[in-house]
Amino acid sequence: MALKITVIGTGYLGATHAAAMAELGFEVMGLDIDPAKIEMLERGETPMFEPGLEQLLRAHVAGIEGASGRLRFTTSWEELADFGDVHFLCVNTPQKHGEYACDMSYVESAVESLAPLLRRPALVVGKSTVPVGSAARLARRVAELAPAGEDVELAWNPEFLREGFAVQDTLHPDRIVIGVDGGRAEEVLREVYARPVAEGSPFVVADFPTAELVKTSANSFLATKISFINAMAEVCEAAGGDVVKLAEAIGHDERIGKKFLRAGIGFGGGCLPKDIRAFMARAGELGADQALTFLREVDSINMRRRGHMVELTREAVGGSFLGTRVAVLGATFKPDSDDVRDSPALNVAGQIHLQGAQVTVYDPKGMANAARVFPTLGYADTALEAVRGADVVLHLTEWREFRELDPAALAEVVSTPRILDGRNALDPDVWRKAGWTYRALGRPQA
Repeated sequence: MALKITVIGTGYLGATHAAAMAELGFEVMGLDIDPAKIEMLERGETPMFEPGLEQLLRAHVAGIEGASGRLRFTTSWEELADFGDVHFLCVNTPQKHGEYACDMSYVESAVESLAPLLRRPALVVGKSTVPVGSAARLARRVAELAPAGEDVELAWNPEFLREGFAVQDTLHPDRIVIGVDGGRAEEVLREVYARPVAEGSPFVVADFPTAELVKTSANSFLATKISFINAMAEVCEAAGGDVVKLAEAIGHDERIGKKFLRAGIGFGGGCLPKDIRAFMARAGELGADQALTFLREVDSINMRRRGHMVELTREAVGGSFLGTRVAVLGATFKPDSDDVRDSPALNVAGQIHLQGAQVTVYDPKGMANAARVFPTLGYADTALEAVRGADVVLHLTEWREFRELDPAALAEVVSTPRILDGRNALDPDVWRKAGWTYRALGRPQA
């Protein structure tokens, strides 16, 4: 009999995973404790912007004309437990307030709600990013609570979704990692992921601790690479070098590679910052804190970039923000997303506003979320309106729309044609030929 799958938590990870599992041919039920979110998903609408996700939902949500009907949603734990053979935990693990450590309360609450209702054989699969050691602890708790006893197993299957590519990354993953402790878990998950494995996705089987460490290790490596090139940008500015050419040259070394070597205002979002901090905190608990002390400098370099952009902007407007107009292109932490969590772009805009400038922001998808975080900033409906009357323009999120802007048209409406490229993504020659003073992080001034 075909496996039935449930997904607990229908945020960014859960909604994507549920829709993808339905696309792979499974009967799927998603659960969330927020009725409004469930109602939205049942209409085929997503609570966040992610390219391709709404189309995937509408292809499968029961009740939508023309859909497969393989995807349903509920707020009932009892209905979920009765329905599913494989239960994916996709709830959030944010950073604790005032600490580096990870907040496990949502994961633990999900286990406490689900396990007592599991009266027949089932597999509980964690996808959330958790501190190493969590899976073994949660497996013991599931065994204590589940009426089906040893017939309920736990596995850990970390997610590696990139915002903006989440649908692709779920349907065609570059690797599938599972942490198991014997039993049938591996066999069941091979059935779940049979199609991507047949298409060539590597299937890596590990123990619990190794599987838990994969996601935090990967994110720590990426964060280190980003902060490395940003540190080189600082050196380039001091020495008169060009970090873009430097990155190009070292990127040709196949041991290094070109990806994640674009200097700018640093990383943000809901994963990298909190994951490396939680990793440091957990290493300290394990007595291995010295192994990850380098991540403190990675984090420090990253946060320093935001302050540096603020200072470059202050310098560009003559030393004081009072009475100046600053246009900010970008609010999300990356393009093709509406996510403003720990966004460097929005952080820079907020700092400049708090220091006296009139700041106007435009972002193709993140305006509503940005306005909730910083309601006192100004917001415009287009890039042209955002830059109108500006003394300086900041390019802080590398949306394609911004790369395709007409610098000549923008020059006609600004107060001063001056742009600071915080992502090293614009063509300096094009902007300078249109009359702009162009400056980017880690590059010499023309």
